[in-house]
Amino acid sequence: MGFLMIFTQIEFLLFFLLLLGCLSVIRENRYRKIILLAASYYFYAYWNWRFLGLLFVSTFSDYQIGRYLSKLSTPRQRILLIAASLVINLSILFSFKYCNFFVSSLQHLLIPIGIHVGTLSVILPLGISFYTFRTLSYTIDVYRRRIEPCTSLLDYALFVSFFPTMVAGPIVRASDLLPQFMNSVSLSFRTILLGFRSFVIGCFLKVFVADGIATFTDYVFGNVAVFNSLTIWLAAIGYSMQLYCDFAGYSMMAIGVAKAIGYEIPENFNFPYLSKNIAEFWRRWHITLSKWIRDYVYISLGGSRNGNIRTSINILLTMSLCGLWHGAAWTFVFWGLFHGLALVLYHIWTAVKNHTETKGDVQSSLFCGFFCRTATLLTVVVGWVFFRADGFDRALVLFGKMFYPSAGFGWYHPFVLFVLFSFAIIQFAELSQLGAFHRLQLSAWYTPSVIFTMIWLCIVFHPREFTPFIYSKF
Repeated sequence: MGFLMIFTQIEFLLFFLLLLGCLSVIRENRYRKIILLAASYYFYAYWNWRFLGLLFVSTFSDYQIGRYLSKLSTPRQRILLIAASLVINLSILFSFKYCNFFVSSLQHLLIPIGIHVGTLSVILPLGISFYTFRTLSYTIDVYRRRIEPCTSLLDYALFVSFFPTMVAGPIVRASDLLPQFMNSVSLSFRTILLGFRSFVIGCFLKVFVADGIATFTDYVFGNVAVFNSLTIWLAAIGYSMQLYCDFAGYSMMAIGVAKAIGYEIPENFNFPYLSKNIAEFWRRWHITLSKWIRDYVYISLGGSRNGNIRTSINILLTMSLCGLWHGAAWTFVFWGLFHGLALVLYHIWTAVKNHTETKGDVQSSLFCGFFCRTATLLTVVVGWVFFRADGFDRALVLFGKMFYPSAGFGWYHPFVLFVLFSFAIIQFAELSQLGAFHRLQLSAWYTPSVIFTMIWLCIVFHPREFTPFIYSKF
């Protein structure tokens, strides 16, 4: 097995500069796409060339299924084709991502009755969760006649393997990216500069903020027994910030890389920790995944069309699958159920509130805004404990420390306190209705002095060992 080409590594920067140089001198759009496809396959093969075969199977099968779906009008034949796409893609995903998980779960069930099942050790292919959802969205949209099938295998292969989104998304849909491949794009100094700015800000969030917090959270979560309750809470909140800066940083870097070579991919975050409720949080967090599970899972199950009980069941099922998508472990399933239950309770509360008060009266009050944001943030932080824990037993130990005051060593990491203090200022600016955070011109963050300061901080505080992005494991 090779090594993952991380955006923050010098190897990636050299790879990207070489690619940018090639695309700059080639004028013909078809040749540009060929170079870009070859670069995307090289980027993937740098990790492990053997798994390119899975990428080829997923690409070619769904490309052909999309073509035939457009030609057939018989409902039965079209259902069989879309079923074939689901079986092929989900079988590959299950075999490589969930086989170990289910065999291990079966093993734990059978051991008490004296039956022993052998263990498996299947390697998780890079980005399989992301490109599987990408290809499935294409065939489902063609089946639903929302988009026309792609007529160019080159364009479709590039859509599936587009390297900026391969490791950890965003989950780009065919309607967002394929039209851009079909049309000629022109590189300009302006697009390269805009991409560079996004890349630097994302790198700053990852290297300086997320990795800086990780030194604290990793140590605390690895030595829970010796720390007091306040330190565990600080680590839980710190991990919330670490995860956000790590994943949002990757998304900004991916957006910047794509923009620099002339392509637009959707935003994936919109300040989720400023949400007033859990439903708003999921409209702001991992936006492309939230929309995917809404459109292809929740609505397919019936959405909110069949009464409150069925709606609640659909929410719980959808969020359980969302948790399982993140990782092959029961802690992720429980994390999804936890958020599903929070969403169900929010919808019940909203229904009751709408019958008992004038819409907007409470929402407009300062106290309600503070209370709602705080309650939402604490709910999310508690949920992240399941996300971070290595198992249920570890999660229970963490909760025991968090909710039952205990003696122990206190470690109040100054950098983590600084990050949390900065976030509190942002919260206050929003709550005081000054609108300072939203009215602040983003261009102020893009001045050369700020960008160069971020670059300098990334270089100075870059860890000796490269730390992969958290979502690259999913």
